[in-house]
Amino acid sequence: MVEKDMQKMENVSATERVRNVKTFVPRVDIFENKDSLFLVADMPGVDEKTVDIELEKNVLTINGRVENGRIKDATMMYSEYEIGDYERVFTLSDEIDRDKIVATVRNGVLRLELPKAEKVKPKKIAIKAV
Repeated sequence: MVEKDMQKMENVSATERVRNVKTFVPRVDIFENKDSLFLVADMPGVDEKTVDIELEKNVLTINGRVENGRIKDATMMYSEYEIGDYERVFTLSDEIDRDKIVATVRNGVLRLELPKAEKVKPKKIAIKAV
């Protein structure tokens, strides 16, 4: 199941930008257990107020906005860290229960839990003695 879902959970589209900032594709780790898939995205500078997650049909879109971090009344002399927004798009299979998706963010790490639909969870079959 992991391979099938990972093939579907890829960057599928680009959208038009309205903010004049760089947009990065956040790196995502994907984990699976018997009940859920988990996406863990590294999005430094993003918190619960600046991240948006939308699910329309089978397309899950993650957007994060980061403010520029500049110091007021100061001129940038040297910079090694680029500031920008984040965007990542995934196509979900029908094996995900859309009504139970949970998202949390902490210290710039977004975590999505994508529960599997009951019909695809492994089932234990009882054996009867005859």
